[in-house]
Amino acid sequence: MAYWLFKSEPETWSWEQQKAKGKAGEEWTGVRNFQARKNMKEMKLGDKGFFYHSGESKAIVGIVEVAKLAHPDSSAKEGPWECVDIRAVEDVPKPVTLAQCKADKRLKDMVLVNNSRLSVQPVSAEEWKIVLSLGGVKK
Repeated sequence: MAYWLFKSEPETWSWEQQKAKGKAGEEWTGVRNFQARKNMKEMKLGDKGFFYHSGESKAIVGIVEVAKLAHPDSSAKEGPWECVDIRAVEDVPKPVTLAQCKADKRLKDMVLVNNSRLSVQPVSAEEWKIVLSLGGVKK
C-alpha cells in the first residue's frame, strides 16, 4: 500500500464535505499539475491518504482512501487531465499543522515540508506513522 496527501482549500472543498460523500466518495477534480497527475496515476485501490486543509489552517485533518483509479477528470474543459475518487475514512483527532511537520526533524524529507504547493503528493510509510502519532490516530 502507498500513502498520499491531498490538499484542498477548505472554502473550495472541505473535510466536512468529503465526509458527507460517504462510501461513494468523490472525484478529486481540478488538479492541473503534471507531477500531481502522475501521482494520481500511480495510485491503487485502497491506498490511504491524508486530507490536508491548505489556506489559513494548513493542517492534516482527515484520512481518506482511493475508491476509484485514475480516470478522466469530469471538470477538465481541455487537455488529458485525470483524477481519482477518494472517500473519507476517519478524522485526525488532533489536526497536524504544517508548522508541526516542519518542526519535527523526523519529517525533514517529507514532500509537504519541502514542496508544500504540490496538491497531490506521496507520503512515505515512516512519515505516515509519525503523522498518525502526532494526530492521535489509534492504529
